[in-house]
Amino acid sequence: MAYDASNLSALTYANGFTLWHYKTPDASAVVDSTGYFNGAAAMLRVGDFIFANTNVNAIMQSGVFIVSSNLGGVVDVSDITGFGAIDTD
Repeated sequence: MAYDASNLSALTYANGFTLWHYKTPDASAVVDSTGYFNGAAAMLRVGDFIFANTNVNAIMQSGVFIVSSNLGGVVDVSDITGFGAIDTD
């Protein structure tokens, strides 16, 4: 799939930092590919955090991506740092 602007929301911002939320049916390995967030390049700054729910139509993964670069409209984010674990009960 591809980046969907309607699923990216600013949660809070201060001092040049924005905390975002993004949800997608895409796997986290797709989302952390260079260029995935190019459509949001005008809004995302290096160091911004993107709380994410990925793979929402299957086994969802939740975590945070950090915007690691945004040069010339090409955005790259870190690999996801996951929150929680799969519930085995």
